[in-house]
Amino acid sequence: MREQGLEDAIKAVGGVGALARALGISQPSVSSWRRVPAERVLEIEKVCGVGRHLLRPDLYPEAPTRMALAMDAAREKAKSDDVDEMDRLRAAEYGLLALLLFKAPTAAVLESVAELTGDASPLGMAHLRLAQAASQTSVESAGREFFNLFVGLGRSELLPYASYYLTGFLHERPLAEVRAAFVELGMVRQDGSREPEDHIALLFDVMSNLAAREIGEGYETEKAFFTAHLKPWAARFFADLEVMRERPFYAAVGAVGRLFMEIEEEAFSFDA
Repeated sequence: MREQGLEDAIKAVGGVGALARALGISQPSVSSWRRVPAERVLEIEKVCGVGRHLLRPDLYPEAPTRMALAMDAAREKAKSDDVDEMDRLRAAEYGLLALLLFKAPTAAVLESVAELTGDASPLGMAHLRLAQAASQTSVESAGREFFNLFVGLGRSELLPYASYYLTGFLHERPLAEVRAAFVELGMVRQDGSREPEDHIALLFDVMSNLAAREIGEGYETEKAFFTAHLKPWAARFFADLEVMRERPFYAAVGAVGRLFMEIEEEAFSFDA
């Protein structure tokens, strides 16, 4: 019988065969394991994103820094004086989009979104349109939109994963690269979901925390994460969401996301 740490690693990558391929060894070798071999703990941690303290608690009793990828509310970010107002606003933008893309909005979330304000800029106008869409959307309607777009019967209308947008398939190299980045940042997922880490909502939550300087080493870490894991595909995803006219609330979310990604990409194209 396998120990829980090995079971978690196998589930995280999608099966025994997937773990064997990621490690470059035969499937029978992995099938014969009762627990994660001591010499492979760090390698498997990088491949699957499961912390070493979970893979082999007997060898690594201390957990790394925990970061809760909480999606229950768009949290207020970074109140310390060493984070400027622009980064606070960016952190909030990432947090809001993460919240709306991770699960269907509650009545309280819709009420908050309906109170968004904006200016005459393209992003400001998109905020106003999103606020209007939220004010005209019921919880039931937003829930149906979310289900059809991201869950579906058989297959959803959109697949919000880096692997899919970059390779055409799920659970591919982009996911492994995101998991390696999670390990590098010392992060352990606490959201309780089974969504792969390359889900756009999880990536946006990371960016929210990076912008708020809650994790990472500042601008360079933030720029590197965005460039590697969002720049190649996120704007395309939001453009696809924006044209979903039969899903008016989430089409408005798509417009905000697309414009925000364009702004972020331009900003990161300059040196700090």
